[in-house]
Amino acid sequence: MGSLTVGLAALLLFGGFAVARSAVPAPPSAINLDDFDGRKRIVHLENGEALAYIDMGNPTGTPVVLIHGYTDNSRDWVPMLPFMSQDFRLILVDLRGHGKSGKPDCCYTRFDFAYDIVLLLDQLKIEKADVVGHSLGSIIGQTIAEFWPQRTDRVVLISSTGGVPPSSRNKTPAFDYAAQIRQLHEPLEPDSPFMIAWWDSPTPVDAEFIRRERIDSAAIPLRVWLAILDQCLSGNRYEDLQGSLSRLRAPTLLIWGAKDPIMEEPARASLRRGLPKAQVRIFDGLGHNPFWEKPAAVAQSLNDFLATAR
Repeated sequence: MGSLTVGLAALLLFGGFAVARSAVPAPPSAINLDDFDGRKRIVHLENGEALAYIDMGNPTGTPVVLIHGYTDNSRDWVPMLPFMSQDFRLILVDLRGHGKSGKPDCCYTRFDFAYDIVLLLDQLKIEKADVVGHSLGSIIGQTIAEFWPQRTDRVVLISSTGGVPPSSRNKTPAFDYAAQIRQLHEPLEPDSPFMIAWWDSPTPVDAEFIRRERIDSAAIPLRVWLAILDQCLSGNRYEDLQGSLSRLRAPTLLIWGAKDPIMEEPARASLRRGLPKAQVRIFDGLGHNPFWEKPAAVAQSLNDFLATAR
């Protein structure tokens, strides 16, 4: 299995899942994936970056920006989309380095990602939007709300963190995903044991959806995988994340799967402490991507929270 350990198939990973597979097949996606992929547009931002995105839903509805996780892309939200309220205008982005967006040599901090999205809102003439982010995307969503509060209405952070406190860093994580990724070599093969494990799911997910996710993830240059680790995710950035949480004043909903082994309890507790007024929703039995496992239930939580009187 290359750089993967024998036990990897029993572990969850940051960008996808690596767990024992169920013999029960998943139902096909309710969204035509060819149509979805064909809807992507590319815009050239004022900072010179090329950003791919999909603009869908109610064109006059409340703008909601959905920001995917590490090595994912805007297709990541497909399982949940059929359950989202028709009152929303959904803006789904491919972060720089991902999907059909540009893959520059530099730069991949949370501020670089966040500023791209602010510039995209400028291009779309959207003054203010709700922001929903997953994992890496949640850190980016947090950053937008902290440093561009005038552009942010409500915030939903899924599988997020305020960083792992120093007192918890000696604990062996459920999986040291960074160490495994640093052992990868190009070319990254979408059907390799690593990619199959990286995109596995504890609950059956449409196989064609996962196959396309693997292809797009393997197409990301390894230098981008590593740059994001070094500049955005390495060491969980506890001091960096904690130092700015007090800036986040927008109404916020925090969502976790109770069995998420990437964002374990110390990482979750640090975010709850930093955002004491945030609402919290924990889904029993779910992992790092709860909106894949129970998309209708997670979408309902989002719909209810985002529809709250402004």
